[in-house]
Amino acid sequence: MTGSEKSPMAEVVPSPTTGPWALVRRLTRFREFLLIAIILVAGVAMSFASDVFLTSANLQALLLSMFTDAIIAIGMTILLVSGGFDLSVGSVAALSGAVAAQAMAAGMPVPLAILCGLALGAGIGAVNGSVIAKIGINPFITTLAMMSIARGALQVMMQGRNISDLPEAFKVIGQGNILDVQAPIWIAVILVVVGDWLMRKTRFFRQNYYLGGNEKAAVLSGIRVDRLKIFNYALTGFLAALAGVVYTARMGSATVTAGVGWELRVISAVVIGGASLQGGEGTVLGAFLGCVLMAMIMNSLTLLNVNQYWTTLVIGATLLLAVLADTFGRRRK
Repeated sequence: MTGSEKSPMAEVVPSPTTGPWALVRRLTRFREFLLIAIILVAGVAMSFASDVFLTSANLQALLLSMFTDAIIAIGMTILLVSGGFDLSVGSVAALSGAVAAQAMAAGMPVPLAILCGLALGAGIGAVNGSVIAKIGINPFITTLAMMSIARGALQVMMQGRNISDLPEAFKVIGQGNILDVQAPIWIAVILVVVGDWLMRKTRFFRQNYYLGGNEKAAVLSGIRVDRLKIFNYALTGFLAALAGVVYTARMGSATVTAGVGWELRVISAVVIGGASLQGGEGTVLGAFLGCVLMAMIMNSLTLLNVNQYWTTLVIGATLLLAVLADTFGRRRK
C-alpha cells in the first residue's frame, strides 16, 4: 500500500468529533440544554401525577407566579456574571411598588407615579453600586443593609395598612390580556429576550464576563470597572422596581409583605440556570429556565397538596444544591 492510499478502516471508523454522538456531547455541555431536558421530563411526570398540570389555566398560572422572578433575574444574572449580587431586590421591589401606589392615591397621574417608583429603584441600586465600587464594602454587607433599610422604610410608610383603590389605568398593566395571555407574562418574556440578546451580542454588557472572570485584568484592559458596577446595580434596582410596580398592579394594592423572600428565589433560579457565584459565567436564558424550573417545583407542590410550609424549605434546599453543583462543576473544570 503506497503512502497516497488510505486504509479501508479509515473510511469506516467514525471520528470522535463528528456524528450524532458528538452533537449530543456538545449539547449536554450547555446548562440550558440540561435545564430544558429536566423541565420536559418533570412536565411529563407531572402530567401523569396531576390531570390539571397541562391545562392552559394552570400553565398560565405557573407563568404568572414567576414573572417577578424572571424580571429581577435579568439584573441578578448581570450582577452574578460580574462577580456581585444583590440581596435587597425583594425589599426594593416592594418599596417601589408602594411608592408608586402612594403617589397615585395622592392624585398623581399614573405615568408619573410609575416613573417615581422606577426612579426610586434605580436610585437605590445606584447607591448600592457606589458604596460597593467607590468605598469597597462587600456586596453582601451593602445589599443586606439596604434590604433592611428599604423594608424598614416600607413599614414606616405603610404603617401596617394596604394601599388599594388604585386607578384602572394602572391595574391594567398587571391584569390586562394580550392575545389571551396576561400582560405580566408578555412583559417578562420580552425583557428576557432583550436581556439575553444584550448579554450575548453587545460589547458593553459582555464586559461583565471579563469583570467577573478577573477584575484586575479588566482594569488593565481599559474597562471602567467602577462605572460598570454602578450601572449594573442601578439596572438591577430598576428591574426590581419594575417587577414591584407590575406586581402591585397585578394585585390591585400595595402591601407590606410584598417581596418577602424574592431574593432567595431569584438567586436560586439564576444559579440553577448556570450563573456562578464566583463570577464570569451565566446567561439570561439560563436564568429564565431556572425560574421556570423553580415555578414548576412550587406549582407541583401545590397540585400534589403538599403543605405550603414546605415551600421555604424546598427553596433553601434547591439553592444549596445549586451552589454545590456550581462548586463541584468549577472544581472539575
